Amino acid sequence: MIKNDSGIKSATGLTGSGTRDWIVQRISAVILAVYSVVLLGFFLTHGNVSFVEWSDFMTSLPMRLFSLIAVLALAGHAWVGMWTVFTDYIVTGKLGAKASSLRLILQALMIIAILVYLFWGIMIFWGNGFGVIAV
Repeated sequence: MIKNDSGIKSATGLTGSGTRDWIVQRISAVILAVYSVVLLGFFLTHGNVSFVEWSDFMTSLPMRLFSLIAVLALAGHAWVGMWTVFTDYIVTGKLGAKASSLRLILQALMIIAILVYLFWGIMIFWGNGFGVIAV
C-alpha cells in the first residue's frame, strides 16, 4: 500500500472503499434517525407507559427486527466514524512516530467495544433478558 501525506497507509475503514464507507455512514444514520422517531412516536402516543406496554411493543417481531437492524447500523456507523477520526487525528504529523501504535491500539479497543455492544444489543432483543419482569 502507498502511504499518503499524513503517513497513513492508503486503506479504508469498513468496506475497502471510501465511497462505500460514506454510503454506509449515511444509510446507517437514516436508519438510526427513523428508529429514534419510531421510539419517540411510541412515547408521544402512549402517555403514561407501563412496563408491560413497553415490553409488548419492544418484543413484537417488527420492533425486534427493526432493533436488530438499528443495532447493526449503529455498529457500522460507529466503526466508520471512529476509524475516520482515528486516521484523521492520530497521525505522525501531530504525534510523531508513536501515532501508528496509538492508532492501532485505539482501533483494536474500538473493535472490541463495538463487538461487545453488538453482542449485548442482540442478546437484549433476542435473548431472554428483555421479557423478564423485575419486582
